[in-house]
Amino acid sequence: MAYQGKIQLIYVIVAPPDQADEGDRLFRSHGPWMEATHHRDGEKALLSYNVSKAPELSNPMDPDSAPTGNTCFILSEIYETDAGVADHFQMSESSWQDFPALVKWMEKCTVTGLPAAPIINSLW
Repeated sequence: MAYQGKIQLIYVIVAPPDQADEGDRLFRSHGPWMEATHHRDGEKALLSYNVSKAPELSNPMDPDSAPTGNTCFILSEIYETDAGVADHFQMSESSWQDFPALVKWMEKCTVTGLPAAPIINSLW
């Protein structure tokens, strides 16, 4: 399914070695909460949800480069419209028990991302 024109929430979280286990714990909690709470159709629909994890590499353009010791967590959510992202953040704060822990964890990591970016290219 192509997602051009939909809205993507995406974060890359680089966790130092002592924070990787907490990232694993948080995302084990996050997935079931997302599945139980998010809309599947309409303007607030969550169309795609993915979390990936890999060692951070010393040269991100060379898959054979040495790992730094840090762990990268990549969170990607795609919504039908901005209304889905707004709904997501409202629900996160009000109903996900680990939201405060996520905020504290992210303060100990390096985070890059955007809460709502329109998708300009998409295939399949």
